[in-house]
Amino acid sequence: MTSAFAQHLPGIRPAQVATARLRMHLLGSGAADGEPVLFVHGNFSSSTYFEELMLAMPASYRCLAVDLRGYGDTEDRPIDATRGARDWADDLDALLRALALPAVHLVGWSAGVAAIMQFAIDHPRAAKSLTLIAPVSPYGFGGTRDPQGAPCNSDYAGSGGGVVAAEFVERLQAGDLGEASEFSPRNVIRNSFFSQPLALDREEQLLRGSLRQRLGERHYPGDCEASPHWPFVAPGRFGPLNAISPKYFDLSAFADISPQPPVLWVRGDRDSIIGDQSRSDPAVLGREGLIPGWPGAERYPPQPMLAQTRELLRRYAANGGDFLEVVMPGVGHSPFLEDQANFLRAFRGFLEDAR
Repeated sequence: MTSAFAQHLPGIRPAQVATARLRMHLLGSGAADGEPVLFVHGNFSSSTYFEELMLAMPASYRCLAVDLRGYGDTEDRPIDATRGARDWADDLDALLRALALPAVHLVGWSAGVAAIMQFAIDHPRAAKSLTLIAPVSPYGFGGTRDPQGAPCNSDYAGSGGGVVAAEFVERLQAGDLGEASEFSPRNVIRNSFFSQPLALDREEQLLRGSLRQRLGERHYPGDCEASPHWPFVAPGRFGPLNAISPKYFDLSAFADISPQPPVLWVRGDRDSIIGDQSRSDPAVLGREGLIPGWPGAERYPPQPMLAQTRELLRRYAANGGDFLEVVMPGVGHSPFLEDQANFLRAFRGFLEDAR
């Protein structure tokens, strides 16, 4: 069964795939026997965000976009955050086995990169290439201080399910379709996903796809624990935000995988979510007085997210791997939506070289 809200573009084929772990919602386009490319979304999004990109790909590619556990129209199952991104990675493995696809090109966006990089760590021969779009740091989101991912505090305070704005969660729970508040989901998409406020032609479909995100202590945002350390909240054990807490999430093993698929890292230079001065980082919010009591940069500096990704990929290259970093000027957190033509130019060239 697909969502009652689903309105897919012509040429997009929705399906439900029964796997050994759960039933997964999948969008497809292109040739059934084409070169397979799997697109994986991030937080507060779904597979529908990739539809235009999939249709812009050459017909010789078999494009697939999946709803992760906890999102969209995939079967409702909790996320065990103590496994980091492994629930998602294991789900992807089960999906590819169900589809009889031994290897694919992997494309992750934001937190979706956590899923594909963990998958590549666990199944390197199944990854033909990796494209990292505005990727979450290899040491997760929040609570670390240097390019190697050292924690600011021993309990990883400032990461996990307790750091998301309460009003945003309340509006998600209410199914808010309006624009009355900066925390209205529609405004979060317009103002956070792009370099400047932007309403796309398919905004209604994207918004409703985002609102299919499962909510609660075992889903989004997840549970949390009190901490004696600023900002006085530490990660819990369930949900996507805890799964990308550095308490449980660490992709440093990616530098040592073998074989080594080629990697494309694409980011916008005006990304307000993923960056060394992220507008969602508790340290940045504390420095600006939006979270009281910030202890200062010596004790709790902004997370150097870009430096962390670059340091890991340089270690990957030092071990013989190849990576290319593409920075798109004037673009925010969603390069493939904001500037599809230039994104495609880099992406298609990379895929052709990786085939």
